[in-house]
Amino acid sequence: MSPGDTEDFDLLVVGAGHAGAEAALAAARMGARCGCVIMDPAAIGRMSCNPAIGGIAKGQLVRELDALGGEMGLCADTSGIQFRMINTRKGPAVRSPRAQCDRELYNREMVRRLQAQVGLEIVTGEAVEIMVAGKGERRRVVGVRLADGQELHASAVVLTTGTFLGGRLFAGAWEESGGRLGEAGASRLSRNLEALDLRLARHKTGTPPRLSAASIDFSILEEQPGDEFPQAFSFRTAALSQEQVCCHVTRSTAETHAIIGEAAHLSPMYQGRIKGLGPRYCPSIEDKVMRFPERDSHRIFLEPEGRDSDEIYPNGISTSLPVDVQRAFLRSIPGLEKVEMLRPGYAVEYDFLCTDQIRGDLQVAGLRGLFAAGQINGTSGYEEAAAQGLMAGINAVLHLRGEPAFILDRSSSYIGVMIDDLCRVNPREPYRMFTSRAEYRLLLRSANADRRLSAKGHALGLLPAEQMQRVAKKEARITAARELLAQTRREYRSLEELLRRPEEVIENFLPELSALGLSRDELSEVEAEIKYAGYIERQRRDVERLLRMEAKRIPRSFDYHALTGLSAEARERLLQRRPLTIGEAGRLAGVTPSDLNLLLAGMART
Repeated sequence: MSPGDTEDFDLLVVGAGHAGAEAALAAARMGARCGCVIMDPAAIGRMSCNPAIGGIAKGQLVRELDALGGEMGLCADTSGIQFRMINTRKGPAVRSPRAQCDRELYNREMVRRLQAQVGLEIVTGEAVEIMVAGKGERRRVVGVRLADGQELHASAVVLTTGTFLGGRLFAGAWEESGGRLGEAGASRLSRNLEALDLRLARHKTGTPPRLSAASIDFSILEEQPGDEFPQAFSFRTAALSQEQVCCHVTRSTAETHAIIGEAAHLSPMYQGRIKGLGPRYCPSIEDKVMRFPERDSHRIFLEPEGRDSDEIYPNGISTSLPVDVQRAFLRSIPGLEKVEMLRPGYAVEYDFLCTDQIRGDLQVAGLRGLFAAGQINGTSGYEEAAAQGLMAGINAVLHLRGEPAFILDRSSSYIGVMIDDLCRVNPREPYRMFTSRAEYRLLLRSANADRRLSAKGHALGLLPAEQMQRVAKKEARITAARELLAQTRREYRSLEELLRRPEEVIENFLPELSALGLSRDELSEVEAEIKYAGYIERQRRDVERLLRMEAKRIPRSFDYHALTGLSAEARERLLQRRPLTIGEAGRLAGVTPSDLNLLLAGMART
């Protein structure tokens, strides 16, 4: 195409990080002709920070994404170099899978999947304008204009701009525009969104320096091996056969903290040059030192960036201090006394949409056909971004078809919890998923994501029939195991009764269960369902009561002006957001229980 040319698509995805890749693949698989706009096609699915997938609660998100038909889990299994289940000493509700990945292999695998997808076209260019038609509540998206003047027409656009929207990079006195080192930011698109009366705010994130493995003395460091029996992320992966790579652990020292403390005033955060807040639970090393002066040491995980790579990712020392200070404090850490820094750490400040403008289907309120996913919605992390991307891609296609939105509620998934949280509160800092955010986490175990969500993914056209057959066989094995344990007796008690004892574990009953051929995940499910049966049943009853009200859908054309007695604030918020369900309406700031009663009564009359 030449400048000034036009091309028509059903749907456009702007950006192809983790959110954009999942959105584009989902849309194309659902039959939409999708264009994916990215400045550098080689950057599709690129890991900007740690090349790891999963972890506490994030692992649940990836399993749910996989159960719905997403790609992140499959790519993690293909590129993984170390697999660990986190929180194995705790209950099943908080156990989460994690995989350290080969950065380049993961990137290549995601590029391959997008390039091979029928109905998906990669468009190289910078999106600088969302083209809009109509006025007021009738405003709608009609396409995207690129920096070279090309126009791409579509009736739906998914923004997945990551840290590139108005992005600026910082390290000491150095500062420049960019969303990632060596890659330009998207400042013109920021200005365009503001011209469309969308409210933006700023967030900050950061990354640590990268180190040469050849210059590290691993012999004095603590080893952190992968699991003896590694478990795959994807329910579609038959088995993991690759050899695992060892990670290592070291710690900062009093000398490290002294160097950082003396130079903290040189950090752009402490100079006030960065206005956005960073993630509270993943602070920079200078933040740790200044905020926790009583601590004389912090753990640092040295994680390989690939099976054959010399690069090491030092997890735990994100920083934007000057390069010479970074080098000095690194060499005060055990094992790093002679370390060579391949690339310095830096901070990124970027724009995001104030999330009270985001609806439950991830559509931007007041601008029909515009969807957003990932860091633009105030979140942090690959997993949060990918899960939103899948949901935004699905809902963009349903919007084009004129079909009801696909909404996951808080009781069905971590994805539902995350999106509901984002719709209710503008995150002051980048939002990160935790198991504590999910009220019904005992129902939302990482091991049962396929049993909870695969039928929905299949109904959307994202999961093949053979995967549904695998889920049905898994369900049958778990049922058979529970029945066998209930019927088989030892010492005048059923094995089910014995397994309920705190000191008993499912492995003690493997002789009786061996003929059923259960996997480790399936054994874990049987144990959880028996040991926590009372708690699970109580949570299910709570969910049923909640859903009776939450699931009531509000017609898109509902006339809020006709509701007499509705408070002015509630009417304004309801008109602005056009919530999809009573549950979503009830979580809007300014909407009271009495407002909800009026709304329910009004819906009953229509």
